[in-house]
Amino acid sequence: VQLQASGGGLVQAGGSLRLSCVASGITLSNYGMGWFRQAPGKEREFVATIKWDGPSTRYADSVKGRCTISRDNAKNTVYLQMNSLKPEDTAVYYCAAELFGVLSTNGYTYNYWGQGTLVTVSS
Repeated sequence: VQLQASGGGLVQAGGSLRLSCVASGITLSNYGMGWFRQAPGKEREFVATIKWDGPSTRYADSVKGRCTISRDNAKNTVYLQMNSLKPEDTAVYYCAAELFGVLSTNGYTYNYWGQGTLVTVSS
């Protein structure tokens, strides 16, 4: 099983990025997918999640209204569209997969993790 996250980079405050997570070795349609992030010196935190069987989503308060998680099961890919980025969004972003996941915000419930992609937002 592999989750390959990409799309990170350096962006100015107010800008946008779209992160992608391509899954291999699993059938994405059976998995709830989540995005988490870890900033330097801080603990990992939940960002967004999408339910395994439908469009239901959940977001952290810190990104609500600025981020959108979506999935394309045909491409085995999950996306995180991030708009109006702030310097405090700077972190390594990880995607994760939970079998039949139902909007969990707890990283310990996820079965598989990607390697992370770095997002840096300059002020």
